[in-house]
Amino acid sequence: MKEYYFDNSATSSPKPKSVLEKVQEAILEFNGNPGRSGYKKAIKIDREIYNTREKIAKFFNISNPLQIAFTTNASESLNFAIRGMGFENCHIITSVYEHNSVLRPLHFLEDEKNVSLSYLEPYESSEKLLENLSSLLREDTKAIVINHISNVTGFVMDIEKIGKFCKEKNLLFIVDASQSAGFLPIDVKKSNINILCFTGHKSLFGIQGIGGIYVEEGINLTPTLEGGTGSFSKLKRQPKVMPENLECGTLNTPGILSLGAGIDFINSIGIENITKHEYALTKLFIDEIKKLKNVIIYGDKNIFRGPVVSINIEGIESSELAGILDEEFNICTRSGFHCAPLAHEYIGTYDYGCVRFSFGYFNTEEEILYATNAIKEISEYILKEYS
Repeated sequence: MKEYYFDNSATSSPKPKSVLEKVQEAILEFNGNPGRSGYKKAIKIDREIYNTREKIAKFFNISNPLQIAFTTNASESLNFAIRGMGFENCHIITSVYEHNSVLRPLHFLEDEKNVSLSYLEPYESSEKLLENLSSLLREDTKAIVINHISNVTGFVMDIEKIGKFCKEKNLLFIVDASQSAGFLPIDVKKSNINILCFTGHKSLFGIQGIGGIYVEEGINLTPTLEGGTGSFSKLKRQPKVMPENLECGTLNTPGILSLGAGIDFINSIGIENITKHEYALTKLFIDEIKKLKNVIIYGDKNIFRGPVVSINIEGIESSELAGILDEEFNICTRSGFHCAPLAHEYIGTYDYGCVRFSFGYFNTEEEILYATNAIKEISEYILKEYS
């Protein structure tokens, strides 16, 4: 039976063939330790890794590729950004839609560094968004940390407007692009982003275990990891220059090259075409299931959103619904709380969670209609049972 994969917010599947081929090449042809030796093979690996930095820099409109450090995932990147800035005795604005990758480092600052937090609510109107931001601003506000796209509702934060606000108010702007990188264009200059954190295995089509962080020149993060860098070996502490400042130990060469191949794939399709395709699938899904009276769709159904739709069916637990979708229809979804407790509190599902469908470039209209028909069948059965 065919598998219907709708969990792309967790990790994209399948990966492009070109990505798989690059991983194989990295293991077979580039199986050395980058930056640790001077022989031809090691130098070749270094060049391949630098080429990926250049691809990422061009993709996000970053001037200096060396301001990009590779990490294991967005969680590590966000810890570097939030804990490495030395925030203390100050105020930070974040949002109700944040993932625990943002919330937990912020709560560490709250508990250990006397940092107070305020939470921005999602507003479709830019005017209301900026009004809310202004109302939260304090004299001791130092930064805004924002999830570009919610992994629960798909809500898209207007990072260009928020970035402009940060620049005007002299605030640091940290963006979590875990759900948006590869789905929407991101320009760090246009959006005045000081630190961009991203993962490689979602819409950038890389393999798991690779992520990255861009740090604007002039910002010095204190690394939370120290160790071998292959350079500056006589220094007692971690080098202060990027990217060595945040790159500790042997780099994940297969992961890095998979990320580069993923960006090549996106560029070959055109990110605007990916956005158009995935949004069309999302809209089709919503249009079909909003006809069902006992299906609850979370988030505004009438605005542009990321390719994420979370639902519940009245009369059934979210975990049970996901189990039926898997066992009876071979549909892969994610139930529960999606590592975003405040988002669930905000949308009213804190006690029971919801079932998330998240779509990717390789999903088709036929697959969407199969999923909506499955939901219809389940909802009609429940209505019949409880009528």
